[in-house]
Amino acid sequence: MTSMTTNSTVVIGGVDTHGQTHHGAALDSLGRQLGDREFPTTPAGYRALLSWLQTYGHLERVGVEGTGTYGAGLTRQLRAAGVTVVEVDRPDRKARRAQGKSDPLDAYSAARAALAGKATGVPKTQDGRVEAIRLLRVARSSAVKARSQATNQLKALLVTAPAELREQLRTLSNTKLIATCARLRPTGDIADPEHATKTALRRLARRHQYLSEEISAADTELRTLVTAAAPRLIALPGVGTEVAGQILITAGDNPDRLRSEAAFAHLCGVAPIPASSGRTHRHRLNRGGDRGANNALYIVVLGRLRYDSRTRAYAARRTTEGLSKPEIIRCLKRYVAREIFTILTARAAGDQSRQAHAMSTAA
Repeated sequence: MTSMTTNSTVVIGGVDTHGQTHHGAALDSLGRQLGDREFPTTPAGYRALLSWLQTYGHLERVGVEGTGTYGAGLTRQLRAAGVTVVEVDRPDRKARRAQGKSDPLDAYSAARAALAGKATGVPKTQDGRVEAIRLLRVARSSAVKARSQATNQLKALLVTAPAELREQLRTLSNTKLIATCARLRPTGDIADPEHATKTALRRLARRHQYLSEEISAADTELRTLVTAAAPRLIALPGVGTEVAGQILITAGDNPDRLRSEAAFAHLCGVAPIPASSGRTHRHRLNRGGDRGANNALYIVVLGRLRYDSRTRAYAARRTTEGLSKPEIIRCLKRYVAREIFTILTARAAGDQSRQAHAMSTAA
């Protein structure tokens, strides 16, 4: 640990987060190093880190790396204590090559980013209905992948199955194949390849059925949560439960953290990036942002291109102007992002008004 005595009353903190420990660093308002120290990732450790930062003076804000992952617990603790928290990106590779890599260096880098205003992102609160949606979607996603894997493995076993069994099953649709294999009753010696094949097919089919039930239950729960969280969003053309769930997760439980419609578009990776030089003025495709949100907007646009008359008319007009289909889709994704942001902003304002009403009633 390093330390430095200062008379400054303004303190800027920075935290490099890990699974078992967090490393904190403190700067004064002029960027001078006050000290750094390591703390365990426990509630007591979070409180100790906060108290340690406050020993240097008035804690103005803290830059935390990974507020949505390793730093989630610390972020909640700091926000509960009324401390302003900003999200800090990890140091770029060029800086690490030049300066090296260590926990104290990363913690001071986070503090400098918060001090300079380079880090301004407001973390998600992760304490409401949207966080519940995120958690359920994680479990559902893994169930979908496991079900696909079970289907692929079952079909792969049929390729090398005994001829009579293969001919009996190979022409069936997926639904009938799963149901038939689940009803198999293998008898005989398990060392017999035919008996072992039937046993494996039966287990994979029953696994598929169990996962289908799990996915169906998750769909019901998510539909209820998403509809309650954003009924206007799910009512938009082309927006279903999956798309709305992803958009809500991208915005978070506190969508008011999004500064503007342009910031939301950039977050979704649909804001064109300037790529001009000299007399050449152009924009290029943005390959950054939340790719899940970008894919959700893509799904909405594809649905509207197929079923929405206004979208089809727009696409036809832009085609006559010389735009390609990918360019038209990018324009439409930008429009959809603007439409969705308006709804998210209205939802945030409604939540704030309800909270204010509840507080006034309680008072």
